Amino acid sequence: MGVDLGTQSVRAVLVDDDGAMLGGGAAPLGGGRDGVRHEQSPDEWWEAVRTAIGGALRDRPPGGSRQVRALAVCGTSGTVLLTDGTGRPLTPGLMYDDGRATAEAALARERGLRVQPTWALPKVMWLLRRQPATAGVRLTHQPDFIVSRLVGRRTPTDSSHALKTGYDLTSDTWPREELSALGLDPGLFPEVVRPGARLGEVGADGERATGIPAGTPVIAGMTDGCAAQIASGSLSPGSWNSVLGTTLVLKGVTADPVHDSTGVVYNHRAPDGSWLPGGASGVGAGALARAFPDADPAHFDTQAHRYEPSNALAYPLVSGGERFPFLAPDATALLLGEPRSDADHWAALLQGVGHTERLCLDYLDHLGAPQDGPLTFTGGGSRSAYWNQLRTDILGRTVHIPRHSEPALGMAVLAAYGAGAAPTLADAAKRMVGLSHVLRPDPARTARFLQPYLRMVGELERRGWLPAPVAAHARVRARADDLEVP
Repeated sequence: MGVDLGTQSVRAVLVDDDGAMLGGGAAPLGGGRDGVRHEQSPDEWWEAVRTAIGGALRDRPPGGSRQVRALAVCGTSGTVLLTDGTGRPLTPGLMYDDGRATAEAALARERGLRVQPTWALPKVMWLLRRQPATAGVRLTHQPDFIVSRLVGRRTPTDSSHALKTGYDLTSDTWPREELSALGLDPGLFPEVVRPGARLGEVGADGERATGIPAGTPVIAGMTDGCAAQIASGSLSPGSWNSVLGTTLVLKGVTADPVHDSTGVVYNHRAPDGSWLPGGASGVGAGALARAFPDADPAHFDTQAHRYEPSNALAYPLVSGGERFPFLAPDATALLLGEPRSDADHWAALLQGVGHTERLCLDYLDHLGAPQDGPLTFTGGGSRSAYWNQLRTDILGRTVHIPRHSEPALGMAVLAAYGAGAAPTLADAAKRMVGLSHVLRPDPARTARFLQPYLRMVGELERRGWLPAPVAAHARVRARADDLEVP
């Protein structure tokens, strides 16, 4: 079983050793958004997890062995709260894109820690400044809170979720000296294990709450972006997975970490010790819901092809600030030009995400990250056939679409590996992840979108958000692509 705590819902899936779906359940999540503030209730997470797991278990086909043999949980990267010694929440959950900890992030960077304002560490510092001192207070990542409820005690965290809390994946330690310089008690930080490690077993209370039998192994998970990467099967060096949900996340596989002095690109560590570099943009499908809250996406998709390119140019940030492919806390959503209709506006948003995706890949190339492996699309946005082909054409490269594109499946694959069902994570993914189809770019459409892409690059540079060397590299790559188009 895999459980995914997303931004708008919790999803649980139950699959067999060959990746066939045996059951699935979901439950919505609410939360509070106001400018850079974004919070959710940890207790609501738990109730949603219970509902989603119950739905997955009820969906199981009758007959045969349907015992849950292991489960793993993923959450949104950088989402954190404070709990007491018993695991009771002392604060709301500050979500992955909550941007209130700007001053704390600056202070952490002065101490040598490469963090962004939306990362978990500055948010923990922000919470501690407002939470009265309590004996036994602990920082807790989103999945840690759920796992502790399942197991019935505090468990270690995984190194994937700990990354944005300052954990050093190269040395496999917390940076004690830097954290102490920030006035942070070492007792605040949990023990850390590699993803795929066994955290414990479901306890009696966990069984009563969810229906998962006591004694079921609970395996250390990864962030939702890494979970989607596992679900895509993109686990060979040089391969990349683009996860389009509320926001856009790119994850790749390299033998060595990709170094980025700005901290825009960061490196997770895979269970086998390889590196998973990537970044998370504030651009994504959430911009569609903000602009058209009552829209029928399929209806607008059928009209969007008439506006290629759109009369308007969009950089569709979901909320304020950008963190990949550049760091600009003051960045805002852009819509340059006047859309001719709602369909044209819709098209501009779709194309804007595609242009951003291209810039993300150009930035990774600028850093020297290899891109000679396959590119896959996952996430809720990949359910749109029109958008998939549009993004393929804007990028000008072949794209693979997995059979199932959800982080919950990635967690089921990781649970299978952690429980010993496969010798490596790649072996588990090879068996459990299937390919739906392959998309190939239309050179004529690729050429059509080159000028809007370059216009966006220029506008981002003019506003001081995109560094000049990155903009220059994007232009060089665009000119090279232009020469290759017949």
